[in-house]
Amino acid sequence: MADNDNDYFKLLDRAFANRPNLAADISDFKIPKTEDFIEGNKTIIKNIAVIADMARRKVVEIARYLSKELGVPVNVEEQRLIINGKFNTDDLDRRIEKYFNTYVICKECHKPDSRLEVMGGGMYNFICEACGARYGVKHY
Repeated sequence: MADNDNDYFKLLDRAFANRPNLAADISDFKIPKTEDFIEGNKTIIKNIAVIADMARRKVVEIARYLSKELGVPVNVEEQRLIINGKFNTDDLDRRIEKYFNTYVICKECHKPDSRLEVMGGGMYNFICEACGARYGVKHY
């Protein structure tokens, strides 16, 4: 019995040594920061297309989310998001980070490889393409 136990623990140690380091995978992905400026009574995000590409979402989806979060109308013109009102960069970055944490990054494996399907009833079905997790998130 002692030899079998010893073999088992050697195999177990080897398995743990070869497992992937999920913390390293998490650090590879960085939520993008907004590049914005204020022009008159409007705030313009210049890099909304880059943010949408990193989220693997459409610009209009992120625009709709920001419009609801900020409580103001927004327009997409020439790869820029024009927000009615003056908003500082930190506030916009917090809203983008909240969007990514809720609608892009998987709660199970912490990877951004996901998509949303409309379920109805004010809900999305969040589907992680990396680990296969599925769960509901509120519609924005």
